[in-house]
Amino acid sequence: MMTAPVRSPVPVGWPLLPLPEADGTLAWPDAESGVRQTIEAILRTRVGEQLMRPRFGGDLERFVHEPNTLVTRRRIHDAIVDALGKWEPRITVERVEVWEVQNAPTQVRVEIAYQLRRTGASEQIGLTLATNG
Repeated sequence: MMTAPVRSPVPVGWPLLPLPEADGTLAWPDAESGVRQTIEAILRTRVGEQLMRPRFGGDLERFVHEPNTLVTRRRIHDAIVDALGKWEPRITVERVEVWEVQNAPTQVRVEIAYQLRRTGASEQIGLTLATNG
């Protein structure tokens, strides 16, 4: 009885191994973009979505069907501060502002100012969320 030859597995790319550029060099994100990518991942992830980390995430999607009120915006603020404090130790959150978008009653604008603990660099990221209005 003949057995089939064992084939080597297909190389695994991101996020486990970096893929080389056209010139063969490996491109690693700098500290600022790495932190920014992590913040975006935290805020876009629903709690319970990751199998090995069931409490990971900002769970902002839960506010989609909420009314765009001061109370909802405060809850969004608190959820962001809590999630970043819990899941991104490389930053100090300096400010989180959440306000309604003018002429768009179903939109909420979020601005987050933070400082990288390692370098002291100040950064800012913003996003817009949809609500029920």
